[in-house]
Amino acid sequence: MWSLHDYAAGIEEALGKHQITRGWLLGESFGSQIVWPMLERAKFQVEGVILAGGFVRHPTTAGVRFAERLVGSLSLAMVTRILFGYARIARFRFRRSPETLKRIDEFIARRTKLDQRAAQHRLHLLARADFCSIAQRAHVPVYAITGLFDPIVPWPWVKRWMKKNCPALRDYRIIRSADHNVLSTSPHKSSDQIVRWINSR
Repeated sequence: MWSLHDYAAGIEEALGKHQITRGWLLGESFGSQIVWPMLERAKFQVEGVILAGGFVRHPTTAGVRFAERLVGSLSLAMVTRILFGYARIARFRFRRSPETLKRIDEFIARRTKLDQRAAQHRLHLLARADFCSIAQRAHVPVYAITGLFDPIVPWPWVKRWMKKNCPALRDYRIIRSADHNVLSTSPHKSSDQIVRWINSR
């Protein structure tokens, strides 16, 4: 199974095949954990970093370890029922956004046993990942955006750590109408903010 550095190398290879050698890195949630090794490896010329529901080290690693054990022990049927429970809440919160509701339904419909194993492996990687030293030495501008309702990656702890320890942090925005998957639950506000950050360089 791949490590986070394997993921970084895979993305670098895919970009290289298309002669893309420089640009901004946008990492959402788990994807934020691939941004940091790419920045450290310096094989791709990073012009800036944007975290969307992202982090440097997960603020509740004990919770991630518990989730890893839980996901591994539950049946797929039980995992699906839990997702349906979340979906009921999400459908109420995003009842005026048919595009978001459609994406939620599609996400649940695609779940398989392989997805469950992949989720457990990602939790295993997150519980052990610590890129604090890389973020502290970051030499490119770093921005972060997240939704107000985020029980998966509690942003107050992430924001506090980054403001104190990441000198490259330029801005940290909270989208009140969004949740952890801020790019899909508030796509217009998120994209507008990201474009403004990139154009401000």
